[in-house]
Amino acid sequence: MKIIITGAGGQLGKELVRLFNMEEYEIFPYSKQQVDITNRTQIKEVLEKDRPDILINTAAFTQVDLCETELEKAYLINGIGAYYLADEAREKKVKFFHISTDYVFSGDKYQPYIEEDVTDPKTIYGKSKRLGEVLALTTYENTTIIRTSWLYGHGGNNFVNTIKKLAGFSKEIRVVYDQYGCPTYTKDVGIALQKLLTKPSGIYHISNYGNCSWFEFATEIISFLNAKVSVIPVSSKEYGLKTPRPMYSVLSSKKLNSNGIFLQGWKEGLHEYLKKEADSSEY
Repeated sequence: MKIIITGAGGQLGKELVRLFNMEEYEIFPYSKQQVDITNRTQIKEVLEKDRPDILINTAAFTQVDLCETELEKAYLINGIGAYYLADEAREKKVKFFHISTDYVFSGDKYQPYIEEDVTDPKTIYGKSKRLGEVLALTTYENTTIIRTSWLYGHGGNNFVNTIKKLAGFSKEIRVVYDQYGCPTYTKDVGIALQKLLTKPSGIYHISNYGNCSWFEFATEIISFLNAKVSVIPVSSKEYGLKTPRPMYSVLSSKKLNSNGIFLQGWKEGLHEYLKKEADSSEY
C-alpha cells in the first residue's frame, strides 16, 4: 500500500512516518518545504509521480493567536489547501485522510462532543479548520476527517515540552484550570489511523481516553518528572490569553470504539511519551 503524507515535518507527520515505516507500506513523506498544499500544481505533480493508494494530510497552520491576525494564511492552508488535496485525490481515486481539531466546536456543551454535533468554532483557527472539513467532505466522498485534541508528540512544539522546559528554571508555573480537553499522544493517533485505513470514510474523533484541565495536565507532567516546581491554577481570565480557547472540547470516542478501536488513557499515554523522551536517543 502506497501512502503520501503531507506535513511530514510536523509532530504528527513525523509519528506517522515512523509508524508506517514497515514492509506492507511504501511511504512518501513530504514536509511543507517539499510540498506546499496551497499550490495545486505541486499536489498534482506529486500524486502523478507517486501514484499512492492513500493520501494523509497533517499539514496545518495551528498557531491559534497568529491565525487571528493572519486570516488569509489560515484560510488558505487550513481551508483551501484541504480542498485542493481532496479534489486531486478525487481525480486520482485516492482515499483521503484529513486531520482536523476539537476547535471546530464552541466549547459550550460541557459533555463529550460526538461526530454528529453541530460545529460552531469561535476562533479563526477553528473556522478555517471547519472550512477545510466542509470543502473536503463535499468535494470527495472517499474522505475521512480525523478530529483530535491537545496533541503532543516527539520532535514537536507542544504543551508537554513547554512544561518540561519551564520546570528546568522556574519555581512556579501558572496554568489555566477552567479549560478541559483530551491530551492526546501522536503515537496513539497514528495507531488508530492505521486501523481506520480499511474502515468506512467519514468523521472520526481520536483522542486518548478521559479528560482533564490544563492545570491537571501540567500537574501530572511535573509529578512524573519529580520536579521541584509549584503549579499554580489560574482562570482563563487571569491568564489573559490573546485569543479565547474552547472551555470544554472533550471528544467522544464512541464511534471509534464501535469500530473496535480503543486508545489508552491520557495519563498512560503521557507517561509512555515521557519515558520514551527520557530513554531514547531516537527522538
